[in-house]
Amino acid sequence: MTTARSPRLAWTIFAVAAAAYFIAVMHRTALGVAGVEAIDRFGVQATALSMLAVVQIAAYAAMQVPAGVLLDRFGPATVMVGGSLVMAAGQALMAFAPEYGWAVAARVLIGVGDAPIFIAATKVVALYFPPKRVPVMVQMTGLLGQTGQLATAVPVAFALHHAGWTPTFAGLAVVGVLAALGIWWVMLRPGHGKPTERPARFSVAEALRTHWRTPGVRLGFWSHFLGPFTINTIALLWGVPFFTQGQGFSTAQASALLTVAVLTNIAVGPVIGALTARYPGRRSWLVLGGASLTALAWVAILVPSTPRPFWQMVLFVVVVAAGGPMSLVGMDFARSFAAQHRVGSATGFVNMGGFVASIIAILIVGVALQVASPAGATTYTLDEYRIAFATLLVPWLMGVIGVVTSRRETRAAMAADGVHVPTVREVWRRFRER
Repeated sequence: MTTARSPRLAWTIFAVAAAAYFIAVMHRTALGVAGVEAIDRFGVQATALSMLAVVQIAAYAAMQVPAGVLLDRFGPATVMVGGSLVMAAGQALMAFAPEYGWAVAARVLIGVGDAPIFIAATKVVALYFPPKRVPVMVQMTGLLGQTGQLATAVPVAFALHHAGWTPTFAGLAVVGVLAALGIWWVMLRPGHGKPTERPARFSVAEALRTHWRTPGVRLGFWSHFLGPFTINTIALLWGVPFFTQGQGFSTAQASALLTVAVLTNIAVGPVIGALTARYPGRRSWLVLGGASLTALAWVAILVPSTPRPFWQMVLFVVVVAAGGPMSLVGMDFARSFAAQHRVGSATGFVNMGGFVASIIAILIVGVALQVASPAGATTYTLDEYRIAFATLLVPWLMGVIGVVTSRRETRAAMAADGVHVPTVREVWRRFRER
C-alpha cells in the first residue's frame, strides 16, 4: 500500500534514491573502462579479467533475495545506507589492491553493496507514488540511475587516464560515503520521511522457494534474464576492448559508444514504462520482441569479417542497450504476482535474473576469447572477438525458452482464477470485426 506523503517529500526522497542508484551504477561499471589498465596492473589474461566482473556480478546476484528479505524487514533507507558503505569499502580496496586476489575481494564487496540499491529504489517508488504511476516511475528510476554509466564513460575514464588507478578508485570510495550520508540525512533522521511498515519475517530459502513456484514471478525472473545481459557484457567489461582492439576505434570513440548506450536507456525507458502500464497483458511480447531485435543486431556485426563502420556500431549499441529498460518489465511482473508483504524479496528474485545471465555471458565470452587466441595473448583480433561473442546465443536461448514456458504457466494459473488473457489472434480478430 502506498504510504501517504506530500508530493514534495515524495519527489525529494525519490531524487535521493535515484541518486544512490546513479552512484551504484558508477561503482558497478567502473571496471568496464579500466579493462586494459587492469590487465597491465595485475598481469592477467582474458579469463582472469572476466573473473573480476563475474565475481562482482555473482555476489550481486547471490545477494538479491537476501537483500530483498532485508528490504522487507528494515525498509529501503537502511539497506541503501549499508549498501553504499560496503561499495565504498570495495572501491577503497580496489584503489590500493597490490595484487589480483585483493582485486577479486574488492569486486565481491562492490557486488554485495550494490545488491540492494535498485530494488530499494523501486520500493521507494511503490511507497510514495500511486500504483498507476509505478511502471513509469520504475523506468525513470532505472534511466536516472543508468546515467551513472555516463560518469563512468566520460569523467571516470578521464580520471583513470590522467590521474591514474589509485586516485580514481579512491575518489569513487569517497563518493560512496557521501551517498550514504545523503540517504541518512534525507530518509533516516527522526521525522524525515521514514515510512512505517509491518516487518516481514521469513527466510531466504522460503522466499526462493515461494517465488520460483509462483509462475508470474518466475516469468519476471526470465524476462529480466533475457533483457540486459548483452549490454552488461559490453558495459561491464568487454565493450571497450572490443571497440578498440576488435573494431579499431579510439578510446574516445569507445567512450562515445558507451554514452550512446546510456542515452538509449534515457530515450527508451519512459516508452517501455508507458506501454507496460497501458498494455499489461502484452508485457511478455515487449520482452520477446526486444530479444529478437537484439539477436538481429548481433548477427549484423558478427557475420561480416571486417570492422564495421562507426555508424553501424552506433545502431548496434542502440538496439542492445534497449534491453536494459526492457528488462524492467520483469519488475512489474513481481509487483503484479507476488504477495504484498513479499514484494521486496520478489523484486530481488526477479532482479537476480539479468545478472545470472550476465555472469554466464561475461564468463563464456572470456573463456571463448582465450581459447580462440594464441597462448599468452593479451590483445585479441576481430575474428577472435566474433567467435567469443557468438557464445551469447546460449543465454539468449535459455531466456527465450524461460519466458515462453513461464508465460504459459502464468496464463494457466490466471485462467484457473477466472482471468483470461486474450491471445494475439483473438485480439486481431476482434480488431477486424470492428
